[in-house]
Amino acid sequence: MQPPLTMGQTAMRGRENLRDMGTTSLKGRLLVATPSLQEPTFDRTVILMLEHGAEGALGLVLNRPSEVELAGPAPDWEPFATHPPVVFFGGPVAQGSAICLARAGSEEQTEAWTPLFGRLGALNIGKSPSEVDQPIDEVRVFSGHAGWGPGQLEGEVAAGAWFVVDADPEDALSPQPLELWRRVLRRQKGRVALYAGFPADPALN
Repeated sequence: MQPPLTMGQTAMRGRENLRDMGTTSLKGRLLVATPSLQEPTFDRTVILMLEHGAEGALGLVLNRPSEVELAGPAPDWEPFATHPPVVFFGGPVAQGSAICLARAGSEEQTEAWTPLFGRLGALNIGKSPSEVDQPIDEVRVFSGHAGWGPGQLEGEVAAGAWFVVDADPEDALSPQPLELWRRVLRRQKGRVALYAGFPADPALN
């Protein structure tokens, strides 16, 4: 079995990711925090990228559930909430705003529904379920989002702060969000998968 990458090798892998990125948008992919990213806001986060281009990038942290029940701010949508039925911390930007991801039965855009990838899309929960002309299966609401200015994300990837990996259709609405960081790493190929066993406190290893 190969050992996990060292921090220097992680940065090298980040630079390789950056070269692979080129001008390709990361929309629809995941950013997985490497162990070198110990800033509390993003430590061990998994971020689904919703936008990425020359003007910057926007994503949602998928694995930070709060203790706020969705029934409080959005009671009409609580019956549609996937487990756990709470509001999630989507990121430090615009904490007063909400973004709702939902899985629907159609990929056709409507006034309240914007498809993103496959059956996953953004839902306007300012409308009641009866006003949404779309069969909604389940929803998850995020408070705030993660954002990067032009070139900022590329610099962080080059520095080895993030692994850039493909998303699984179940990641965004995972019923076990606290296990998502390890699960996403575990399914990767090669030495990156070994990071799934990396201790939260390396001093205890």
